[in-house]
Amino acid sequence: MKALVYNGPRDVTVTEVPDARIEAPTDVVVRITSTNICGSDLHMYEGRTDVEQGKTLGHENMGVVEEVGSGVTRLRKGDRVSLPFNIACGHCRNCNRGKTAFCLEVNPGMAGGAFGYADMGPYQGGQAEYLRVPFADFNALRLPGGADSREHELDYTMLSDIFPTGWHGTRLSGLEPGESVTIMGAGPVGLMAALSARIQGADQVYVVDQHPDRLRLAEQAGATAVDFSKGDPAEQIMEATKGVGTDRGVEAVGWQAHDHSGEEHPAGTLDTLVEVVRATGGIGVVGVFPPQDPNGPDPLMQEGRMAFPFGQFFTKGLTMGTGQADVKRYNRQLRDLITQGKASPGFIVSHELDLAQAAEGYQHFDAREQGWTKVVLHP
Repeated sequence: MKALVYNGPRDVTVTEVPDARIEAPTDVVVRITSTNICGSDLHMYEGRTDVEQGKTLGHENMGVVEEVGSGVTRLRKGDRVSLPFNIACGHCRNCNRGKTAFCLEVNPGMAGGAFGYADMGPYQGGQAEYLRVPFADFNALRLPGGADSREHELDYTMLSDIFPTGWHGTRLSGLEPGESVTIMGAGPVGLMAALSARIQGADQVYVVDQHPDRLRLAEQAGATAVDFSKGDPAEQIMEATKGVGTDRGVEAVGWQAHDHSGEEHPAGTLDTLVEVVRATGGIGVVGVFPPQDPNGPDPLMQEGRMAFPFGQFFTKGLTMGTGQADVKRYNRQLRDLITQGKASPGFIVSHELDLAQAAEGYQHFDAREQGWTKVVLHP
């Protein structure tokens, strides 16, 4: 089969790889119909992780079940499914508590596994024609429509990661109806956090970025755009809120955050949130912060550390929740919101490409070129 393979920094190619196949009775093989390029993929693409050469990338996957293992009871050939980026066993202590992003069985030595990602287990990704799905009865979410359906395709494909992750950011922050929230980053996850906050009844949503195309999408999601190229974002938000700040904050950028000059500032987004979130408010962090970044320019982050205004954080009595989204905690309900027409997360898609164009898609998305906000591949 054909798949997108990582060869080295900024070097990916679509090539022939061994076919995905049933390896355990609880597996299924899915024919991929949509698979997205995620901002997290760019960390690997840029050489900022220790992902191995030859890895098939892609953790935002959906498609149609083609083969079913002998131990699978819930799924049938022809089922249309969304696949959480988390691979989870469904029976360990963390899975039983709903913490499927931190499964203790699928990636020995680390809590959590995922498709096609550095340090997240031996699993290949879905930027390919087919994908092996372990523990499929537990992991796969059935979608409306049969094998040939394309209804809500661009909306449902967001269920594998970024829509649940944006939702998770708001939940980690403790957002309640009628409250306000500042979201750092108008990339796909930040936009999904803005959409999620509006669905949950947020009174006011501020989204901070400097890319005009992304800020326009934030406004489309019902948020107030804050362009940090025009001034300090904390000052802009404090002025807009008459010095009060917002009740909650969501960090949706991660450690490769840049200031307006283009210099990396790993804690810059958190600095702003500690400044603007009111006393006793909450912050949810869903941007990626790795255990270490040996190739990074920041000496502290090379060791997985960063300078952080903890004194102000403590003095204000703020709380912070962190970590990858437990997609299964949210994806069923979010699927139903899409099905009923109450959520349309596919509005962020800017480009739909064939798998053969995947390397081109990575180049444009990595360069943050104007208009390249979310890329969906259709193998």
